[in-house]
Amino acid sequence: MRLGVIAAAAAALLASGVASAPALAQAAASAADWRTVAPDDLLVIDTNKGRVLVELSPLAAPNHVERIRTLANQGFYDGLKFHRVIPNFMAQTGDPKGTGEGGSDLPDLKGEFHFRRGRDAGFTQVENAGQGIVGLVGTLPVQTQPNAQMMITSDFKVDANGLFCPGVFGMARANSPDSANSQFYLMTGANTNLNGLYTAFGRIVSGLDVVRSLKAGQESQDGKVTDPDTMTRVRIASTIPEAQRPVVRVQNTASAAFAQHIEETRTAKGSSFNICDVQPVAEVTGG
Repeated sequence: MRLGVIAAAAAALLASGVASAPALAQAAASAADWRTVAPDDLLVIDTNKGRVLVELSPLAAPNHVERIRTLANQGFYDGLKFHRVIPNFMAQTGDPKGTGEGGSDLPDLKGEFHFRRGRDAGFTQVENAGQGIVGLVGTLPVQTQPNAQMMITSDFKVDANGLFCPGVFGMARANSPDSANSQFYLMTGANTNLNGLYTAFGRIVSGLDVVRSLKAGQESQDGKVTDPDTMTRVRIASTIPEAQRPVVRVQNTASAAFAQHIEETRTAKGSSFNICDVQPVAEVTGG
């Protein structure tokens, strides 16, 4: 619900005497703490173990997001296997051959390992990191240059790249940086070796537990699964009939409520705290 609609409803309730001014103010503030994930950016992955919902990030990698939308809405991913699963690392899928060697008929994608971030990206800083800072753009964890650097760039933007934290949605590729096609993986642990070298362009907002429950492969075989779990259906939410469509609200990272979430996580983790400890706060209805 838009804030203007909330305000109008609040005024009507206040005038009727149904609710007090402090209660309505608190309700309006609470609503402002949340945003609804756009249906075009919500990837719905149904598996034999349950449902996984991913918020895609077109800002981070527009061509990769468009590829996922295209293939998902073609039904390309339906029935494909999680052919490579390594505990506390990732679960990989999207290969019609089920071997890690296949792809779609579409051309390979150029790597989108970095993107340009402006002030309108909605970045929320969590930590300092060497010469840069780390935080969140939407639900995606990123490393970036400070805002002050924007004043000396021609486009008033700075470089940023996604970080491979638990729940991050990344694109698989071969040795060539421009060889991504259809395969993707869902992170279940953090892996800094991927940062800046692979395309990170989304985050699980519901169902990380489902991904962690997938059958794993043997470490000696690089995670190859002999009896893999499958994706039963994969679609972009906007193509699902509204009555059957999941709706996801995520806590606004600029809100006081999310700031409290960060501080509670920081306190719980102590000196080991880092950006990957901060998970999205989400609510799912419908579907």
